[in-house]
Amino acid sequence: MSGAAPKGAVPPPALRRTIGPVQLTFYALGSMLGSGVYGLIGQAAGVVGNAVWLAFLVALVAALLTALSYASLGSRYPHAGGAAYVVQRAFRTPGLSFVVGLAVACASLLSVATQSRVFAANLGELVGAPSQASLIAFGFILALTGVVLRGIREAVWVNVLCTLIEAGGLLLVIGFGARYWGAVDYLEVPPAAAGDPSLAILAMQGAVLTFFAYIGFEDSINVAEECRDPQRTIPLGLIGAMLLSALLYVAVAVTAVSVVPWRDLAQAPGPLTAVMARAAPWLPTVIFTGITLFAVANTALVNYVTASRLLYGMARQGLVSERLGAVHDTRRTPHVAIWVILLVLTPLSLLGGVAQLAAATVLLLLAVFAVVNGALIVLKLRSSEQPGRFEVSLLVPVAGALACSGLVIIRSATGDWTALALAAAILAGIIAAFLVLRPKGGGETAP
Repeated sequence: MSGAAPKGAVPPPALRRTIGPVQLTFYALGSMLGSGVYGLIGQAAGVVGNAVWLAFLVALVAALLTALSYASLGSRYPHAGGAAYVVQRAFRTPGLSFVVGLAVACASLLSVATQSRVFAANLGELVGAPSQASLIAFGFILALTGVVLRGIREAVWVNVLCTLIEAGGLLLVIGFGARYWGAVDYLEVPPAAAGDPSLAILAMQGAVLTFFAYIGFEDSINVAEECRDPQRTIPLGLIGAMLLSALLYVAVAVTAVSVVPWRDLAQAPGPLTAVMARAAPWLPTVIFTGITLFAVANTALVNYVTASRLLYGMARQGLVSERLGAVHDTRRTPHVAIWVILLVLTPLSLLGGVAQLAAATVLLLLAVFAVVNGALIVLKLRSSEQPGRFEVSLLVPVAGALACSGLVIIRSATGDWTALALAAAILAGIIAAFLVLRPKGGGETAP
């Protein structure tokens, strides 16, 4: 339970503020670049053909609405706990805040577990030890835990290094494929769809897929208490990362369909690997495998940090055990939350089939985005709430809530029903956990 320390008592240590705008930009950018763009290019090309670049632009508009809401909320309330904090502040309903916070935490944990398996599979193939995948995954989780325990400064610098390598992989694709630009009609769509749905409709359908390449921007608000001047740092870092990722995605999309016909791109198991095989056949494939390892590690690292800060923030609000809000005296990290996450991740990283669960949490994340946009609407209309240094029009969260709700409906109606069923099961489990673990008088909201 958060509260004032007794008179004369030494206040508990706080998280260390070390993150500036540039570091936060890399932090959010690294999370987004590792969220599936390497595979999404092919899937989207199968829907919209050469106009895949347009799908990324349409998705940017939808994602940017929610990102602007997050930037405004981070400017108003720079607290760890992210979505759980602002939802509690707006709706003052501990149950909803608990569900929102734990849904994001589950998404982060399942992402880390999934990435650990991907990392293990790639490294196992690289070193000729595919049978040791489980051992490699466990070692990977331990290494992440060590970095996150060490401190936010160290975690962010590892993130910066990984992001530079990750972005470098995309720049390699652009650099070697740029000479092919202009070789195709960039508005060509699949023949079966030509003259039936309009290009705008196809772009919207493709945007449902490419939207997920932007997921990751929400991680930045969870390190608000570790940012220097967070009211300025969060908006600058978050919006900067969104725009940089969009530039990379559009350039990669144009390059990919210029080098490889969109039909082949849609069928390729590794679309960007296929692009490099044609644009730079002399380049050893091991280079791209190495870049993939850094991309996967970066996504896992950011999600590990996000999950630990969420639990820390929820503990400070009284939504979970106050022990999870403990901060290490010297490292200034939420060490208890980090150790608890390790205990959860260890069995998850050793299991197969985690990817299906991770896909289901995407639906939960979209629902969380809709609720967070709704929270900003409520807070902007409440006269007692002070505005932040970065304010947006009321139309932004309204449009963001509608866009995210629409994506949930489209994804549920057109995707595999298994993801929807798993998402409902995860949600039911979170609600059951709240009913069992509900702390007395929980749900405080710090001023």
